[in-house]
Amino acid sequence: MTSACRVVVDYVFRELNLNRVEILAAERNVKSRAIPERLGFGRYVDHIVYGMLREEWAGRRTT
Repeated sequence: MTSACRVVVDYVFRELNLNRVEILAAERNVKSRAIPERLGFGRYVDHIVYGMLREEWAGRRTT
């Protein structure tokens, strides 16, 4: 997986000429967090992510 991510990151910077890449992983998902750390993405910050499904939204609608 690390090799695959390395290829994607290289493609994004070289071919798409983007300036920033972010890799998100759950705090407790140690294996997923190890991938960006192995690639040198050594710094992380906490985020709060909210999600809702369409059916949940539809069930909450009021007129």
